[in-house]
Amino acid sequence: MNSGASGTLLEVRELTKVYTSGYLKTTHVVGCQDVSFLLDRGEIVTLLGESGSGKTTVANVVLRLFKPTSGEVILDGKDNFSYPPREYYARVQQIFQDPYGSFNYFYRVDRVLHKAIAFRKQRFSTGDRKQRILEALDIVGLNASEVLGRYPHQLSGGQLQRILMARVLLLEPQLVIADEPTSMIDASSRAGILNHLLGLRERGIAMLFITHDVGQAAYVADRAVVMDTGRVIEQGPADKVLFAPEHTYTQKLLADVPKLHEKWDLSTDHEPTAVPADSQG
Repeated sequence: MNSGASGTLLEVRELTKVYTSGYLKTTHVVGCQDVSFLLDRGEIVTLLGESGSGKTTVANVVLRLFKPTSGEVILDGKDNFSYPPREYYARVQQIFQDPYGSFNYFYRVDRVLHKAIAFRKQRFSTGDRKQRILEALDIVGLNASEVLGRYPHQLSGGQLQRILMARVLLLEPQLVIADEPTSMIDASSRAGILNHLLGLRERGIAMLFITHDVGQAAYVADRAVVMDTGRVIEQGPADKVLFAPEHTYTQKLLADVPKLHEKWDLSTDHEPTAVPADSQG
């Protein structure tokens, strides 16, 4: 169940981004073309597709890192480039793919949390700042005594990614862009990270979740937008798109997911037995 006010928060309308490079010989590369979808308040929408499908290009335009070649991104009823920068990034934040690259290794990790509080318009006392940081860390499952005062190299990737989630909680944005947030996290930490992302949703924060992983998309998303070669080829409720896809590309994505029964014979109560190669099909 989603929480928070209902209604459309983000609308991507016929978005096209063409990258141009070169002086003597100009080349054009289409990053995305005619992409349209909606994202409601307190909802998780996944952009799903293989590498090069255009999903990160869409995210970068939403984040205002690039201007679109045509089309527009509407946030809360206004073109995203019409907001003053400070106001926009108070509303929209990103959880980065590489938690290790998100910290300055010369500073303790506390710095990103204090800067998040300082970014807000409200002014808090030293005691209030400390209490808010402790509460945010607790929400994302971190023990403050184990992470505060440490340098980034002293913490794991999972701990750093959860500190970045605590940073998001302190900023209280309307929308978070999560671009492959578990790709550089060890497998044992990924489920915890995904659960904490769902926790952000339960606090009313909408999310654009970008992934190539069908399993993760199915786990977190309310709706799915499938992209291939820069275009949206299928979208709708996540359970329908991911478990009963209509487009052959989505069907192929699902077919490419490794299946346990293809490796092990789990049809009996006995211990798993490897299936002979000539019986696999």
